[in-house]
Amino acid sequence: MNISLRLAQQPEADELLSRSPLAALTGMLLDQQVPMEWAFAGPYTIAQRMGEDDLDAHAIAARDPEEFAALLSQRPAVHRYPGSMAKRVQQLCQYLVDHYDGDASAVWRDVPTGKEVLSRLNALPGYGKQKSQIFLALLGKQMGVTPEGWREAAGAYGEQDAYRSAADITGQESLERVRAFKQEAKRARKKT
Repeated sequence: MNISLRLAQQPEADELLSRSPLAALTGMLLDQQVPMEWAFAGPYTIAQRMGEDDLDAHAIAARDPEEFAALLSQRPAVHRYPGSMAKRVQQLCQYLVDHYDGDASAVWRDVPTGKEVLSRLNALPGYGKQKSQIFLALLGKQMGVTPEGWREAAGAYGEQDAYRSAADITGQESLERVRAFKQEAKRARKKT
């Protein structure tokens, strides 16, 4: 299947996200407390700084933690909190090495139900319920991974024609709609 993600809103970064399951998982991991485009551009920046055209879970997990943190801290930093996110990225990669021989797509490949994919995503370091549901929705809506019950397991993020999260971003217009949804949800929370 030919996947064409538009999460980073940068052609080179989006191309990497589209062909690299580890880049997509890492972008989702980085998607907190920074704009979505910044988070999803992170995997491309990491790969470039490592002198590679893709991310490799074995290489990242084996990297010296201080060196890897410095790599993410170079200006412009990969994340608002580059040191703590470097640690999380390495933890994610180590988990993938330990449980899936470094193959990120093995987290969802040939898994029969959305509930099981969600359970596997929840087990990843740095992935909680919401992040896991959003990534499951991204898998189903844009990456062709549609095990039985995936929409239900993804919760509201799996709804068709929803504009709630990164799972719904296919270009600038949908990005703006997701931002508007998030701003409205934030206002509603402040009122309560």
